[in-house]
Amino acid sequence: MCTRFKRKTMKHLKIILSTFVLLVSFTACNSETTKHNNADLAVFQCPMQCEGDKTYDKEGSCPICKMDLKLVETASDQIESEAISEESIFNLTSKWHTEEGNEILLEDLKGKTLVVVMIYTSCKAACPRLVADMRNIEAKIPAENIKNVQFALVSIDPVTDTPQRLKAFAIENEMDEAQWTFLQGTESGVREFANVLSVKYKEISPIDFSHSNIISVFNAKGELKHQQEGLGVDNKNTIETILQLSH
Repeated sequence: MCTRFKRKTMKHLKIILSTFVLLVSFTACNSETTKHNNADLAVFQCPMQCEGDKTYDKEGSCPICKMDLKLVETASDQIESEAISEESIFNLTSKWHTEEGNEILLEDLKGKTLVVVMIYTSCKAACPRLVADMRNIEAKIPAENIKNVQFALVSIDPVTDTPQRLKAFAIENEMDEAQWTFLQGTESGVREFANVLSVKYKEISPIDFSHSNIISVFNAKGELKHQQEGLGVDNKNTIETILQLSH
């Protein structure tokens, strides 16, 4: 009886010991996997930026200056930074055509400081002044900031302002470079966007509209940060906002 009891006891102890070993191994494996996953998500860069914006996914040293690479961000940080809020215009799902004839969503403009004005090309009164104001703003932005800025002119007359007409208008006004975008939307899409910008417009004849004169500045996530209202007004605050957002 005693011998049988001892055998049973030893068998139970072996089972318990085996289970404990498995649990320890599983925990260690999970810990190691998490560590590797976190390492895979990390982004490293030379603190002197010898290679510009080039990044690495592993620790090490810069091949040029030999300094240790520093942790810049993790993928989770990047995902969080790219998330858009409920206040972002990038939540709008309306489709637009550029002056090049490409179909885009507003979200396709994400990632740069966005400067927006609503005009129509056949306007002979306020719109030429708004266009001049946009060009004046653009001229005051340094070259190193311009690459992070997109100027968008949105037509409130989508029937007349086809992509071809917008392209001709861009060329005529010397606004055909990469930082300039002209957008033609649907009538409902334009109205929705105008409401978001608090821009009011009304058709008073087949080729004439009354409208608000507002230039809006959005951050890279599409959140409204500043508005300039009026024609030929002091644009100092507008410039400062763009510079802060596009540095």
